[in-house]
Amino acid sequence: MAESTPTPTTTPTSTHWQRTTRGGVQLLIRAARPEDESVLEDLFRNVSPEDLRFRFLSAVAHVSPEQIRRMTHVDHQSAESWIALLSDGETPVASALLARDPSGSRAEVAISVRSDHRQRGIGWEMLAFVAEQAKARGIEVIESVESRDNRAALQVERDMNFTFQDLPGDPTLVLVSKRLSSARN
Repeated sequence: MAESTPTPTTTPTSTHWQRTTRGGVQLLIRAARPEDESVLEDLFRNVSPEDLRFRFLSAVAHVSPEQIRRMTHVDHQSAESWIALLSDGETPVASALLARDPSGSRAEVAISVRSDHRQRGIGWEMLAFVAEQAKARGIEVIESVESRDNRAALQVERDMNFTFQDLPGDPTLVLVSKRLSSARN
């Protein structure tokens, strides 16, 4: 069973959150740093082409250096990027991005899981982690534009009580969102 709250552990250079997925995978989650470009390159080399299409909503053969740079050089006010590593602290298995809108009340979520670690609860745990982080930052709604073909992600979001809304102008996409208890109240 997944832990309901993260257990922060502090190292001299950064904060890590320890999480255990429903499938028993122990994760160390930490903010992506500028020196993590090669870590994310490794992760995305091991994400299936279909999952890359779902993450970036376009056919991409690989994640470009500029896309990796945007995930490792964030301003921490409008966006945050995390990397999940196995408990060995070496093997990257997931990436999550939270991008806040200018009002600060809404944020978009994007998550990728390494192909050989899917179906182990990592995506679920990352989405729960990002929702907790968003709530702590005062974000009221998290959302994601999903391909209707991304059945695994849609099922996770359905299980986590996200709402679904047709995306005007594109019947292949759906907007999923979840209202968080406002931290501003």
